[in-house]
Formats: sequence, C-alpha cells, structure tokens
Amino acid sequence: MTLLDTLMLARSGVDHAGERRSDQEWMSARRSDPASRLMCVNAGGAPIVSDGGAISLGMRSVVETDAAPEDVTFLGVDGDDIAYFVEHVPERECHGHLEWGELRTIGAELDDRDAGLLVTAVALDNWRSGHQRCPRCGALTLTRQAGWARHCASCDSQHFPRTDPAIIVLVRDEQDRALLGRQGRWQEGWFSTLAGFVDPGESAEAAVRREVHEESGVVVGSAPDDVEYLGSQPWPFPASLMLGYHAMAATTDIQVDGHEIAEARWFSREELVAGCEDGSVRLPPSISIARRLIERWYGGELPGDWSRPLGLKR
Repeated sequence: MTLLDTLMLARSGVDHAGERRSDQEWMSARRSDPASRLMCVNAGGAPIVSDGGAISLGMRSVVETDAAPEDVTFLGVDGDDIAYFVEHVPERECHGHLEWGELRTIGAELDDRDAGLLVTAVALDNWRSGHQRCPRCGALTLTRQAGWARHCASCDSQHFPRTDPAIIVLVRDEQDRALLGRQGRWQEGWFSTLAGFVDPGESAEAAVRREVHEESGVVVGSAPDDVEYLGSQPWPFPASLMLGYHAMAATTDIQVDGHEIAEARWFSREELVAGCEDGSVRLPPSISIARRLIERWYGGELPGDWSRPLGLKR
C-alpha cells in the first residue's frame, strides 16, 4: 500500500507565502483589499457555515474588521491570489457568526483550503497565546512578520512558532498482529497506536524504539527496515507534528506501567473486527493519524462508526 497521503489535517489549498510576511507595502495593500478574506479563531475553534450538510469556514472581507493589527495574522494566499487572514478573538463572538466548530470535530468535513486554513490558524493562535512574554527576559513581546514572529524590545530577541515532533506507531509482529494500547485516563475499550515526543538529540526512528519499549515493554527490531516512515500530520493541540510509522517487533511480551498505559494488547484483524462489532473496542476518529495507521495495517477503511469521542489527544 502507498504512504499516508490523504491525512485529514495535512491537507492545504493555501500557500503560506512566507516571503511576503515582512513586505509591509504588500501586506498593507492586502489588508485594505475587499477581496481579502478574514476568519476568526478562539481556543481551537472557528465560526462555520452549514449549507445542506456541507460545512465551511465563516469568513468575511478583511476590511470589515476593526481589530488592531497585532490581533490579525496573515495565513496565506490561494491559487486565485486571494489573501487570507485570521483574527484572534478572546471570546467566541465574531461579527454575527453564531455557530462555531472545533477543529477536532469538523476538520475531516472541511475542504482542503478550509482545513489548511483552520489548522494553521489554530496552531498560530495556540503559540501566540502562550508566548506573550519573552522566554529570555520575561518582557512583553510585540507582533512581527504579520503574526509569524514576536520581538522582545527589552533584549532584542526574535521568537518564532515552534512545533514539537512526536512519533506515532503501529507495531506488528511475525503473525501480522497489531499492538494497540489504552492510556490510563481513557475509558475501558478505548485503544490506539502508541505515541510519544521525540527527545532532544534523538532521531525519530530512535524515538519509535524507545517509546514502544517504555510504553509496552515490546522491543522493536534493530534492522533499518523494521521502522518504516509513512507520513506526517500537524496536530496543533497545542503544537505537535505527528510522524507516522509502522514497526516490526522483535519480542511480543507486554509489560505496561499501569498508569500512563493501562493496558496493551496484540490484535489480529479478526479479533479487532470482533471487538469493534461487539463494542468492547473503540478506535480513534478518522481525523487522527492513528486511525489511518490502523487502517493501513487492516487493509482498507474500517467499517462502521467506531470512533471514540473526540476531544482527546491522538
């Protein structure tokens, strides 16, 4: 099967146009252009419009906002040369838009353009809200580069959005069973692939082997082909990039700590289907890379509505 090439939150129909962020003349012209579009964002959600079951982002002309420049961030330009901006609002009130949607719950229903815009807007909003002060000296920072940088006048330092790399992996054994685990804070029956952040100075492949052993006690094989990279997806909750893998196990004995990971199990395809059908197993939602890693091993889309409730990591 091919690599993971249609991940729900990895889609985008907009060019971030990084070369334009410091072009004050160009940016000013786009901010005063009625054709430029503006959306709002707050706490992982945005206004939406529903039309016959289809969902899109609620947007208006950028000239209709009276928000201060520091509260508006440039998102990019689409193929029709239309510029898009986002207004960071403190509450879920946005110029008459009454219905809001969470990225976690509506991301899979948006088209490529809107999905890319909302993922970027949420990621930048999370970074912005957590970096009002300089991490070096503690002074307040100021918006620069159309919202993509912050400057500290006190120590003259520049700060940019960060992304934390994390691996997420479906481990298989010689019988082609899949290893799935349940976090300690999850309800009984909720299973997903194993995952964890990449440590400083560590490669992603080393993180796969370390995290699998730490969380399950299973040892991943040492051959290069035993860890196979499949694709990545941004996960801005608050600032992760999930690197997806399949891996081959060298051992199958399971030992969990009982706290971070409450249980882990090997599933054959037949066992997983049976568990999902009788309700004893629930799997991640379609928006997650975990679901896609499981489906790739399974051999196709999983039938039925097996998604666990949204709002949890992975």
